[in-house]
Amino acid sequence: MEESTQEQAILSTPEDQPVTAQSSPKQVRFAISAFYFMQGVCFASWASRIPTFKASMGLNDAELGSILFALPAGQIITMFFSAKLTTHFGSKKMLKATAPLYAIALTFLALATTGWQLAAFLVLFGITGNLCNIALNTQGVAGENYYGKPIMSSFHGAWSIGNLTGALIALGLVNLKLGMYTHFWIIALLSLSNVVFNSKKLLHYKKPDTPIEKTKFFTMPQGILVLLGVIAFCSMATEGTMFDWSAIYFEDVVKLPHNRAIIGYASFMFMMASGRFLGVFLISKFGRKNLLQISGAIISIGMALAVIFPNIIVAIFGFMLIGLGVSSIVPMVYSIAGNNKKVPAGKAITMVSSIGYFAFLFGPPLIGYVSQLSSLRYSFGIISVFGLLITFLVTKIKAIN
Repeated sequence: MEESTQEQAILSTPEDQPVTAQSSPKQVRFAISAFYFMQGVCFASWASRIPTFKASMGLNDAELGSILFALPAGQIITMFFSAKLTTHFGSKKMLKATAPLYAIALTFLALATTGWQLAAFLVLFGITGNLCNIALNTQGVAGENYYGKPIMSSFHGAWSIGNLTGALIALGLVNLKLGMYTHFWIIALLSLSNVVFNSKKLLHYKKPDTPIEKTKFFTMPQGILVLLGVIAFCSMATEGTMFDWSAIYFEDVVKLPHNRAIIGYASFMFMMASGRFLGVFLISKFGRKNLLQISGAIISIGMALAVIFPNIIVAIFGFMLIGLGVSSIVPMVYSIAGNNKKVPAGKAITMVSSIGYFAFLFGPPLIGYVSQLSSLRYSFGIISVFGLLITFLVTKIKAIN
């Protein structure tokens, strides 16, 4: 979910505003990467503890699925004005204000004792997270321009590495039997320290002399953009499911003890992060169309293995395949949409991302509802179908090199 707002934020903010900086390009890159990294750590800290919330509150899968809807709902609340706030105040000021709020909102989650309290705090977590991510990606675009090389994928890679790190920290602290509230405050303090030490190196925006062209919030996509949107939807639904349900799958289906169930989430994030850094090489080797087809097949095979053979070795391998499969799909889809000759780049990507974003709203809750009607194991089989659908749809798009 957090990652979707990372990618969408770029579409909602001006990319060509002049910036000033007192730091070298390398220092700016490091500072921005540090913010991406800590965003990933914060999100993973919540995601890794979902099984704890489920067990402590006695939630069934359907109830948990409904509660998980609260996080993207909070993100949607801010979608209408977050870009305007970032443009008005500048991404540097917004990051200095919202990164601490996001970290503190994480600690509130540990105070929840009932399902409705958890849902309320998740809405707050989503609101602060989206505000922070919009500002962060605006800063990321400026950082890429300031650095002079295409380094945006490395920023997203830093987010994925942060996710993996957050999962490993959670794994260690759970085994040390450290309370969730203490755990979340440790992460919050790390995030606050990052703001103190690295915010000075961020880029400062100069307000543009000309007004930004107003665009519609949503435009109905057509033709190839519909197919690309469905591909993005399938990939994002897979990511959302893995973020929210992978640890629970390893606890309920693979039958790992509670203090080791995070291994499923960590294995997925490890390969997703690796795939992000390998993305440029893989695209140059296979081409976008072939890599999209391969990625869809890898997702399907990985999930099929984890569902058919739910033992720890095969399930970890399957989740690693899924992480590798989803790692490059959305960036490639956005790149293809942006190079569409019939629709302006920003508008085309917005159309595609608008379809894909609904996956985070409906994907994780759907898994919970289907699981309640059948089982979590069979509900995960839906993801295998998504992988096959990606591979099939790519064959229908000729305008991919």
